[in-house]
Amino acid sequence: MQTPDLNLLLTLDVLLTEGSVARAAERLQLSPSAMSRALSRLRESMNDPVLVRAGRGLVPTPRALALQQQVSQLVADAKAVLQPAEMPNLENLERTFTLRTREGFVENFGIPLIERVRQEAPGIQLRFVQKTDKDSAPLRDGTVDMETGVLGRAVGPEVRMQALFRDRFIGVVRKGHSLSDGDVTPARYAAGSHVTVARRSRAVSPVDEMLEPLGLERRIVTIVSSFATALSLARASDLIATVPERYTGNLRAGMHSFPLPVEPPGFTISLFWHPRMDADPVHRWLRGCVREICTGSA
Repeated sequence: MQTPDLNLLLTLDVLLTEGSVARAAERLQLSPSAMSRALSRLRESMNDPVLVRAGRGLVPTPRALALQQQVSQLVADAKAVLQPAEMPNLENLERTFTLRTREGFVENFGIPLIERVRQEAPGIQLRFVQKTDKDSAPLRDGTVDMETGVLGRAVGPEVRMQALFRDRFIGVVRKGHSLSDGDVTPARYAAGSHVTVARRSRAVSPVDEMLEPLGLERRIVTIVSSFATALSLARASDLIATVPERYTGNLRAGMHSFPLPVEPPGFTISLFWHPRMDADPVHRWLRGCVREICTGSA
């Protein structure tokens, strides 16, 4: 069976609406001869005259009249499908978005983001899940709507991204710690007892690499898997934690923070999402909310 020319639906709709080949041609920006050829194809495809001469005008056949409302609806539906998605009424929208982040993001940015969403779209629920790796599979399979982090090799090449903010590592100790008073030199910093964060067994960090040329090496007492845990241990002991500054702002409340005596490279925290969500108006709105909250422009 030959595939029908769906463009003829639009032609049929306009012809039945206008009741004139000339007016239909003008509306579709076609020449009268081109419209006549289209009418001929319609007649052949439908095996029906569609429009017949009645005096100086044209009138639809019974079959054309019977189909007019259906054709008009089909054309309207097709136009709606092919139009860019419109932003729905956020106040009446019910939807859940899953965000995958490392610890610290929710503690620092969660409250203003939740409040912003609650005010503009009270039916939207935000679900935060822990980010344990940089694999973009959850974005690809749709179990996660967006995530934050540092761009790495494990992020798929198709994944979209947008920079949120720059961050750097700082040192953190409890109030009253010896490093809370006086200049923190590389030697003083390295001589202390350290808690470091590593997802794998490898504990060497850019800080260690920068201390090595100075002939210094940190005494790492314990290795943990999260910045929150490192700060909790440092808060209750003489351990020194080295953590991202902006990402752990609220987690460091009541502690003493200081610039590192060496300067490892800073890094960019970005927002990631899969391209299939790129044009979704609500997803795009939420991305804007996250960006504004994280950049302080909200």
